[in-house]
Amino acid sequence: MQDLLIKNGRLIDPAQNLDAPLDVSFANGQVAAVTAPGKNAQASETIDAQDLLVVPGLIDLHVHVFDAVSHYGIPPDPTCLERGVTTAVDAGSAGAAVWPGFRKFIIEASETRLYAMLNISRIGLVTGAELDPPVGELDDLRHLNVSAAVQCIEENRDKILGIKIRLSDNLAAGGENEMPALLLAREAADATGLPIMIHSPRSTLGLPAILAEMRSGDILTHCFHAHESGILDSNMKVIPEVRAAIERGVHLDVGHGKGSFSYDVARKTMDQEITPDTISTDLHRYNLAGPVFDMATTISKFLHLGMDLNDALSRVTSIPAATIKMKDELGTLKVGATADATILRLCEGKRKLEDTVGKVETIEQWLEPVYVVKGGRVVAQHN
Repeated sequence: MQDLLIKNGRLIDPAQNLDAPLDVSFANGQVAAVTAPGKNAQASETIDAQDLLVVPGLIDLHVHVFDAVSHYGIPPDPTCLERGVTTAVDAGSAGAAVWPGFRKFIIEASETRLYAMLNISRIGLVTGAELDPPVGELDDLRHLNVSAAVQCIEENRDKILGIKIRLSDNLAAGGENEMPALLLAREAADATGLPIMIHSPRSTLGLPAILAEMRSGDILTHCFHAHESGILDSNMKVIPEVRAAIERGVHLDVGHGKGSFSYDVARKTMDQEITPDTISTDLHRYNLAGPVFDMATTISKFLHLGMDLNDALSRVTSIPAATIKMKDELGTLKVGATADATILRLCEGKRKLEDTVGKVETIEQWLEPVYVVKGGRVVAQHN
């Protein structure tokens, strides 16, 4: 007897190159079996996924969930888990000085499986350009302490996956502190053998200078923003440094956010055969009510841009799982993997969705979460 059986669905698991009518069952927190319809064992609970997509639990590499401390923070369970994201990575909301609170009151208190990129600034995102007065986390370099970051990482390697830095003129003393801060982030990452996730919109450095400091495994988030230091030149051509960075293993991440996703930039870039490695939301307090809403909506924008459904799903399952070095446990429904699944409805019709520069486009198909399973247990259901 299994704990849970999902039957009659279209199972899509990019990690296994599966896209077929298959049943999947879970037992003891793991995937127990994937079989032809009707061939699975009996289960204590059954979900009939007729006309629905059954995929591995979605992974979001860029959220901000330091609720009630960071002004960006949102509670993870209603905004991530209940909307189909079983695993999320907080992108730098906490630095070393506030990490203990983030771990105790957010990571350990949430049902969503949470990891984090540690902000190179010890204060993390408790301040920012959106507040009055606007103070960036890199405005004062005294907040950047490599030793403190390294110690925090060494004590929390089970949850910290890398270093996060935001390189923008309004966060780094008008740009003056950007390069010194980037070099400190590089030092901390190298000392711990972890990647850097870099936010580049509005950087005074220019993207070539930023990419020059990036290594294989590092992540350039907000890859389709329309501000200074973007991946396109004035003629809307991908700059050569981006192609060179991709060749050496730098990872492109969407990080939609409130100001970092342009339909035009995404379309022009993808037309030049440059696609993001991962689709992430940068979900936070200022975009939860739009234009981001949730992961399903963000994936839907890439379907609208012409990305194949299976390719899009790989960018929120198998590829991010590999990026965080958990490809055998997460992002797949192979036997023995963690028992996380998201059941989606692929809807058709007309729906208007906005990017972050005010452009509204009409999409004709979109995804909506119907059931969410974490650890073999149904944790959310939407009619």
